Amino acid sequence: MDIRRGMAEANGLELAYEDMGDVLHPPVILVMGLSAQLSLWPLGFCEGLVAQGYRVIRFDNRDIGLSTKMSHLKVKGPVWKRMIRAQLGLSSPVPYTLKDMADDVVGLLDFLQIHRAHVVGASMGGMISQIFAATYPDRVRSVGIIFSSTNQMLLPPPKQHALKLLTSGPGKGATSEQYIAHSAKFMRAIHSPNYSFSDAELVAMAREMHERSFHPAGVLRQYNAILGTGSLRPFAKRITKPTVVIHGDADPLVRPACGRAVARAIPRSHWLLIKGMGHDLPPGVWPVITQALVTNMMRN
Repeated sequence: MDIRRGMAEANGLELAYEDMGDVLHPPVILVMGLSAQLSLWPLGFCEGLVAQGYRVIRFDNRDIGLSTKMSHLKVKGPVWKRMIRAQLGLSSPVPYTLKDMADDVVGLLDFLQIHRAHVVGASMGGMISQIFAATYPDRVRSVGIIFSSTNQMLLPPPKQHALKLLTSGPGKGATSEQYIAHSAKFMRAIHSPNYSFSDAELVAMAREMHERSFHPAGVLRQYNAILGTGSLRPFAKRITKPTVVIHGDADPLVRPACGRAVARAIPRSHWLLIKGMGHDLPPGVWPVITQALVTNMMRN
């Protein structure tokens, strides 16, 4: 399948994107999560949507992958204060918020001359998608939210082992191989137990991402964008377009209760809990997720 690659001038930034499928077909914009490059939307998953008659666009969020790095912005103050405030659904001063990242999506659509699109977000991308759908309803056909959260008060935090691996690294002065090993270890910690990758597959995925782009400072700023934005429930309650909320019952990073909170907040949304799915997109879950998304898109 042909893939159209480029750099979009969007919201004062450059966003790396890949565009596949017939340009005359209904567009689907895929928004990835914290630290996740566009390749975390697996090519086979994208091809499944293209086969159903959609144009699929995946991209690198700001500060990750090949998109603009916000190196001139510094995170100030102790992160634990922001973590406590986030647990209470409160915002904090940060270099940029998820609202800014939602504006990036608008800029990408403008660059591609797409007026309205189906938006599908995973994890942090699902948070961005909630803000985007609530703030720009005329740009949205339908909404798909995968293993995400409203970040409202007192939702269950990640399991300790997953959070520790997310917020730590292999240590100062680590080699590339040590960073790759740490990334593979994190992916193992959040994997889908019913659809496991082998250790070799995880290392290969980690290596591919590391070699494409390595920018840990951007991950820190993205993490603080999540912490600093505050509760998304006011946005979720304003979403009017057909919405499906999808989550795995074995997700240790964004707990299933967080996805349920999204589904409860969005009027008339559909809720799908997938048994044995964690916080990743292994091939075994593609058919059920693709079908759920297409069914929801057809509600538009």
